[in-house]
Amino acid sequence: MDDRSLTPDFSVSPQLEPADLGVAARQGYRTIIINRPDGEGDQPGAAEMSEAGRRHGLNVRYVPVNCGEITDSELAAFQEVALNLPGPILAYCRTGTRSAMLWALSQAGHLSTDAILSTAKQAGYDLEGLRPRLDAMSPAVAGTGQGALHG
Repeated sequence: MDDRSLTPDFSVSPQLEPADLGVAARQGYRTIIINRPDGEGDQPGAAEMSEAGRRHGLNVRYVPVNCGEITDSELAAFQEVALNLPGPILAYCRTGTRSAMLWALSQAGHLSTDAILSTAKQAGYDLEGLRPRLDAMSPAVAGTGQGALHG
């Protein structure tokens, strides 16, 4: 498992397997968010991952996001799950990038664009392409304080 921390309570990962959920539970994660749509490639489906998560006492939610532009409704679904389930949270997709993008967009208005992009880059995700959307979503935010999403 290659989990990458964005905040103390929120991490992202490339594709997980059912066995990884036992590792995630032992590492203290309480919620898993699946951002990779079923059938996108050769991966375990959401139902299989949810069952594996339940066996390890994890909350597992399926919030699929297609490659490309993340819609406002996909972002809202992600925020609803991430804000209302216990952390620490581990979100995953094929490479972790979509999950990192969802986190970044959820932080607009809570952190400055530079702080969001810097945090993602430190975790190994170059999200500079999101800068215009983050800027458009964020009024000027002073400082780099904690965001609302498990910050």
